[in-house]
Amino acid sequence: MSDNEHRLTELEVRLAFIDDAVQALIAADAEQSMRIAALERMVSDLRSELATVRTGQGHDPHSEPPPPHY
Repeated sequence: MSDNEHRLTELEVRLAFIDDAVQALIAADAEQSMRIAALERMVSDLRSELATVRTGQGHDPHSEPPPPHY
């Protein structure tokens, strides 16, 4: 095997490892994006639920007097 063939083989092996790493990063990014979207939906649902509970209790945060240090 000539030196050029050996170098080409080494580059091909490195490229294969890099390709595997890139694919793993793409998969991890997709998973994280889905988890973030799910968490954003949860926060939105919780805010809506909290607003409903506050409204049901007659609690309006805007009608409260300011804290004493104001």
